[in-house]
Amino acid sequence: MTAPGILRPAPLPAPAPPVNAETKPYWDATARGQLLVTQCADCQALIWYPRAHCPDCASPRTRWLPVSGRGHVYSYTVNYRGEGPYQGCGPYVLAYVELDEGPRMMTNIVEAGPEALQVGMPVEVVFHDTGEGSALPRFRPA
Repeated sequence: MTAPGILRPAPLPAPAPPVNAETKPYWDATARGQLLVTQCADCQALIWYPRAHCPDCASPRTRWLPVSGRGHVYSYTVNYRGEGPYQGCGPYVLAYVELDEGPRMMTNIVEAGPEALQVGMPVEVVFHDTGEGSALPRFRPA
């Protein structure tokens, strides 16, 4: 069964990500339609891609923090040739989205053609089910 807020089928392939003990809470949250980042308990930095150690101060004290899933397009490119599961599905948009809370994450922009996109455009997260207990966070125009 697909969790509320999960769009299925995805307009792009939704390959299951590699999951390890460090990232499992993140991927479990995506399956519930929730976006998490890690936050350093020492310097308060918000971190994406989630990891156990802070890349700013090297502290091993991090905790999970839910975020709004809202942000804006920081940068993007249009891909016409993909590899692996993305082979033959172009064109598609690969972007950095800057979350309202601060961190930037690499993702896809969906539900809008490349011609409609612009840097600074407000976006919101949607989740595309991988079929393997996780979902890929992607963004659409808000």
